[in-house]
Amino acid sequence: MAVKIRLKRVGAKNSPVYRIVVADGRCPRDGKFIEELGTYQPLQKGTNFTVNLERAKYWLGVGAKASDTVSGFIKRASRETATAPATAAA
Repeated sequence: MAVKIRLKRVGAKNSPVYRIVVADGRCPRDGKFIEELGTYQPLQKGTNFTVNLERAKYWLGVGAKASDTVSGFIKRASRETATAPATAAA
């Protein structure tokens, strides 16, 4: 089973909202999924996504492949969490 971390569209027409999900690669885009890891709201300004980094790293560790968009979100979220404790300690 080829497991992928990808986006699933759940928003209304002209109002897109996506969920970041772990799914079997053979399932359709908006079909069955294994686990939900976060959300993405492209019309929102600023930080427009949330990702559960612990679970994302677990799934990547067991062989799941992230889509290009989701891998960018994971990189940005890990950078933000790496800098957040440094600014809180200062």
